[in-house]
Amino acid sequence: MTQKTPPPWYRQGWPWFLIAFPAIAVIAGVITFVIAAKTFDGMVVDDYYKEGRAIVHTIERVERARELGLIAALQVRSESIRIEMGAALPADVPQRIVLTIVHPTRGGQDQSHVLSGTAGVFETGLKTLATGRWLFVIEDEAQHWRMSGSAYLPTESAITIAPDA
Repeated sequence: MTQKTPPPWYRQGWPWFLIAFPAIAVIAGVITFVIAAKTFDGMVVDDYYKEGRAIVHTIERVERARELGLIAALQVRSESIRIEMGAALPADVPQRIVLTIVHPTRGGQDQSHVLSGTAGVFETGLKTLATGRWLFVIEDEAQHWRMSGSAYLPTESAITIAPDA
């Protein structure tokens, strides 16, 4: 009887199958390293102390709005917005405000408006806002106080912003 000699290892399927898993892991690791090295991580800041002070300043501005008893009712329409502001003392209602409309993920769609009004009523035109969650920030020009609120547009078109909330 003649014995059949087995083929060399590199001509069999099992060794290649077993080598494939570690090889895929090494390739995936190299790709991950390249992506991590070439991608900018915007979340990391060099001057964390300065950023922390800015956050404290923002909190102080929200507290100032709370002390003044400010409240704002926003009516968002497709291409305009109407803001009615009130305060504990009518004299604390500003003549001019800064409205910033921010999308959480699409920075290119953010809008900022300086509005003048009478008796706490402000109105301006807007670029059309896409469907989704939007953040509305209202502050005075001197940046002494600040209020913010969010809404899912177009479902929530009437928004009430109060620092107590």
